Amino acid sequence: MSGGETRAGVRAGEIVLPAAKLDETLAFFTERLGFRVAAVFPADAPSVVVICGYGLRVRLEREGTGAPGVLRLLCDVPSDLADGVLALVAPNGTRVELAAWNAPLQVPALRPSFVLTRRSETSDWGRGRAGMLYRELIPDRQGGRFIASHIRIPEGGPVPDYVHRHRVCFQLIYCYRGSVRVVYEDQGPPFVLEAGDAALQPPEIRHRVLESSVGLEVIEVSCPAEHETLADLELELPTPVARPERDFGGQRFVRHQASRADWTPWRVPGFEARDLGIAAATGGLAGAQVVRWRGRASGHSGADQPLSTHDAELLFSFVLEGAAMLDCGGLERVSAGDSFVIPAGRGHVLRECSSELELLQVALPAGFTSVPQVPALE
Repeated sequence: MSGGETRAGVRAGEIVLPAAKLDETLAFFTERLGFRVAAVFPADAPSVVVICGYGLRVRLEREGTGAPGVLRLLCDVPSDLADGVLALVAPNGTRVELAAWNAPLQVPALRPSFVLTRRSETSDWGRGRAGMLYRELIPDRQGGRFIASHIRIPEGGPVPDYVHRHRVCFQLIYCYRGSVRVVYEDQGPPFVLEAGDAALQPPEIRHRVLESSVGLEVIEVSCPAEHETLADLELELPTPVARPERDFGGQRFVRHQASRADWTPWRVPGFEARDLGIAAATGGLAGAQVVRWRGRASGHSGADQPLSTHDAELLFSFVLEGAAMLDCGGLERVSAGDSFVIPAGRGHVLRECSSELELLQVALPAGFTSVPQVPALE
């Protein structure tokens, strides 16, 4: 149902507010806030007045009961409407809050920490938007700057999603298990993300999840951690014209297909990687690769690999397959479904890698520096 349709003949909705001081309340809403009178009755001794404005229809009842409620008015410049006052109280007790219509995106300051999240330790999945199940991969969210979620849809079939957009500065979707059919604004007809595929969702691109396979699992990494998801009830997807090079907030949409990707040597000996194309599409804001261990085949054991440090804001890894020992000031075994964040300046390395080891690694920014820690000579 689009924004212009009605159900069962419904033409409008009203918010009903008590207003014992009807005349004063009416004057407050019309003279101070710019509402208009839509209906009054009875004419000789009004007890009900309906006012309209800013997409609202409010019914003021002199004999009404109940709480006076709260109204929020979203303004281009909130301070312009009521002489700089941002919170007002009407004579009937209704609180009116004036807020920004399109406030700048707030990205909290980074609070770096080491995080190790094990799938076996997180048995509770919370139910989120469109019935999807979520679990936190960075519980402290690095101070609210980043969020990583493991999302799954156990049952296959159509997803009760709607066209929407996210107010973010970065968002990556990686298909871990199963497959999902999606559609994006200006990116052509719907397509399927298979296991190993990824999509960069640039800021505020409209999109929709259409259907999934049984047991779908995806990894989502976003900045900031708390961000708005806004429905678009008018836009139909797919859009008529494909514009794959369109700029969305300085970023381009990316669809990475694992089946077409090339593997190249990685910065750590014994590993190779396939780049997801995120760095190029974000202008270096972020980067992402899938890396896998090929050490034994290439003559590397990994046993004598030195610790290394980095200077990234976020260095997040999710173990897709296999297992290894994470040496980060102590040895921790990590295996499929586990994830970890290594803060800047902390020495770390993977040892005893299984032949199946494969990880998704996401870094912000893309061009971070990684430096091996060479032990000092005695």
